[in-house]
Amino acid sequence: MENDLALATEAALAAGKLLRAHFGKSLVVDEALHHDIKLALDKESQDLITEILLTARPGDALYGEEGIAGNPDSARQWIVDPIDGTVNFFYGIPHFCVSIALRVDGEITVGVIHDPMVGETWTVEKGGPPMLDGVPIQVSPRTTLEESILFVGCGKDTEALNTGIARFHKASLRARKMRMMGSAALGMAYIASGRLDAYVESTISLWDIAAGQLLVESAGGKVTLTQKPGKADSWAIVATNGKIPIEEIL
Repeated sequence: MENDLALATEAALAAGKLLRAHFGKSLVVDEALHHDIKLALDKESQDLITEILLTARPGDALYGEEGIAGNPDSARQWIVDPIDGTVNFFYGIPHFCVSIALRVDGEITVGVIHDPMVGETWTVEKGGPPMLDGVPIQVSPRTTLEESILFVGCGKDTEALNTGIARFHKASLRARKMRMMGSAALGMAYIASGRLDAYVESTISLWDIAAGQLLVESAGGKVTLTQKPGKADSWAIVATNGKIPIEEIL
């Protein structure tokens, strides 16, 4: 029986192959909201991941953006975002990924983030080195905001949008560059790889950040999550290389 990391990687690569095959093609929109889009492909990707994971681990639970599957009482929960960056995908912007994490008794133990367009795969197990395509990675050594690149998300509701814009303005006066990239999971993978120095957002979903949290922390960074009141799936996040004074722009 393959280990959990190998299984998660297999599922992420399979879903990535599916997404790449459909990129740039005609897509079925299940739901179009003001600030978001739900594609039939989101569900198809999660169904494929679910089949791979729960066939190998039938006693596990799966908690994904497109619904819940498996044994809801299991202490082992796969946390899945089948397309992180759906709007990018829909508009033909090749910046999106598949994110899969395993949570056991409340602790993230495995994380995989796969970018099918660039062909990069980040993997990590609790207690082990974070990897990019099998090569160990670490966060950047940068220590000042003036030399940093920051990713600030603005969320979808009015409160999150206002908070994000205010932070973006404040940070823009200090940072070398600012980015709004459209994929929280890839943003965190980039922090773990030393490409970005911080990611801040006032409202984000668990499936967007679960794998990335383990990657960043294992690569030497710091992640602070604050649960949004009354919203079990939503968090405020501050993820950094652990060296820059991020509190100065919060």
